[in-house]
Amino acid sequence: MPRRVSMPAADDLFRRTAENDRRNQGKNARVRAVPDAPEAEGEAAEKRPSGRVRHDEKITVYVTSAELMELERTRLVLRGEHGLAVDRGRLVREALGLVLADFDAQGEDSALVRRLRE
Repeated sequence: MPRRVSMPAADDLFRRTAENDRRNQGKNARVRAVPDAPEAEGEAAEKRPSGRVRHDEKITVYVTSAELMELERTRLVLRGEHGLAVDRGRLVREALGLVLADFDAQGEDSALVRRLRE
């Protein structure tokens, strides 16, 4: 007879406790999640990164360990020094949005074209 293992629910794992509140009181007071951009009209709305929404499409990008460490370092600096709590996916979407917007505006003179030609 197979035996089923009972797993705790997410609410059980991440419930608030008085000890957690005391421990995180000073630390979390200055860190905030980056809010989604307000809906804008026209072409500018199409060029903004999607932010924290459920994404229907996925790509896989392979990076070196040094690139991953730099991405994590940037994420931690954004959190520690600027009070912006972003995940790696949001950071990559924002960077991609900046590069693509620069390419649309500058074309041949964009940083993307220059770096790809190096």
